[in-house]
Amino acid sequence: MESPKPSPGLTLVSHEGKPYRFDPGALCLELLTTGGPGDFARWEVLHEPADLVAWAGRSRLPDGLDLAVDRTDVQRARALRDALFLLTADRAHRRPLRPDHLDAVNAAAAEPPLVTRIEPDGTRGWAPGATGTRLLSTVARDAIELFTGPYADRIRECGAHRCRLLFVDTSRPGRRRWCAMEHCGNREKARAHRARRAPGNS
Repeated sequence: MESPKPSPGLTLVSHEGKPYRFDPGALCLELLTTGGPGDFARWEVLHEPADLVAWAGRSRLPDGLDLAVDRTDVQRARALRDALFLLTADRAHRRPLRPDHLDAVNAAAAEPPLVTRIEPDGTRGWAPGATGTRLLSTVARDAIELFTGPYADRIRECGAHRCRLLFVDTSRPGRRRWCAMEHCGNREKARAHRARRAPGNS
């Protein structure tokens, strides 16, 4: 089995085509980078079973997962993601959580999850029978742990102008504001600097 990924997070690409590293802090929030409901549907990347398998390979799940996925799993993944997207946004803005979104997460979590095992060489591997349904159950259970755990009050939306990326701040000081400092953080600092230097602000 391959060694686990050295660090969690995903590589995203900005509107300008520049790649940057984004760590949303939880497996369930990594799924939100694949698209979303409403206007976010234009960013959809889950079209074929191979797309869901590719996302799992990029996620913080350990390597070596041999997934069997069909088109129904892709539809279920998109439905779970959309409900989780809206649920997370509501939590970030301290709005009431909608029962239909909670039902979608709970229904997915009620299915059997992915199963790990100890390999002969002492490393962690995956048990046979990894399916799309088990993958989504694992994601949904991760969401339940997040929303009911110690970091539930640290679920946030990036503070940058027109950035809607959602993350959980797991840093010790708890002062994370941006999806990524190299992306929105630096851009917003530059924006504030220009505003301070504008005529009339001296």
